[in-house]
Amino acid sequence: MAKILNILAIVLPFLIIVLGLIRYYTDGKRSFGGTITFLAILLLLMGLFRYFFLPGGGGGGSNSSGPPPESLPVSKHSDAFNNSMETVINAYYKMTEGFVNWDTTVINSSGNELKTALDSLKIDELKKDSLIYLSSLQPYENARAEIAAIIADPSIAEKRGSLNILSNELMNLWSIVKYDRQKAYWQECPMAFGDDKPGNWLSKTEEVRNPYLGTKHPEYGNGMLNCGSPRDTIKFDPPPTAVDTTKKK
Repeated sequence: MAKILNILAIVLPFLIIVLGLIRYYTDGKRSFGGTITFLAILLLLMGLFRYFFLPGGGGGGSNSSGPPPESLPVSKHSDAFNNSMETVINAYYKMTEGFVNWDTTVINSSGNELKTALDSLKIDELKKDSLIYLSSLQPYENARAEIAAIIADPSIAEKRGSLNILSNELMNLWSIVKYDRQKAYWQECPMAFGDDKPGNWLSKTEEVRNPYLGTKHPEYGNGMLNCGSPRDTIKFDPPPTAVDTTKKK
């Protein structure tokens, strides 16, 4: 449509000029209509310039209608791996909330969910990169051992010790495989196991909900629920994928 309009911008002024010339030579008064003809010539020149020199004119210049589309982010992992990793993380978050509320029933039930999720993690997909695969095996197996300990430990204090180790192993696993569908905050409580013994955990928000001191601490009650702070952010951007800009829409 734009090309047709550009052509008309040339043809119409040209016709006006031609008609003016015909009138000039057929009219005995030799009246050429100077103002109209001047405007027609000006419009013709503008139309020619637009057609041959401006982008999208149809006769030259660039045919690009704008900047090329940006690359679309695509995860480096398959949907199957990402979904299995997401199941692991969600079960972990559910379990940490059980620790916050001193609820061993939730801790054990969500711990079993986490154990199943870890057992089902599509870890074999990482074999396509042998270095990542071999590096991920140790934190993966350690995480499986610690979740089994959390389920088996009789007291919540012992469970919290395993939670600290499990959190470190999951953070290492996340970092090695560069899981890129979520980001997490690496939180730390400076007095999780005493005045000078910190504990860490993963959180999906910056808000601190301390799973080591929680809401029902025998000494602090819920007064130390927000004790701690984010120490790091775990976030990996998906690698860009090329977009074929030669295909017409």
